[in-house]
Amino acid sequence: MGETNDIYEAKLDEAKKVLEQCQESKGFESCLKCPEIIGCEVRTQYVRSVYESMSKGSTGGFDF
Repeated sequence: MGETNDIYEAKLDEAKKVLEQCQESKGFESCLKCPEIIGCEVRTQYVRSVYESMSKGSTGGFDF
C-alpha cells in the first residue's frame, strides 16, 4: 500500500469517527433514523471519503 493510499484511508477513518460520534450523540445507530440526514454535512463528508478511498484519486466524479 503506497503513501497515497494511506492518505485516503486516514481520511476515511477520521470521517468514520466523526460520523459515529454524531450518531452516538443523537442516540442513533444509523443515519437513516436521523431527521437531519438530508443535507447533513457529516454524512456527505463520510460518503465522499468512502468514494475517495475506493477510487484512490482516480479521475471521475461522484455526484451526491
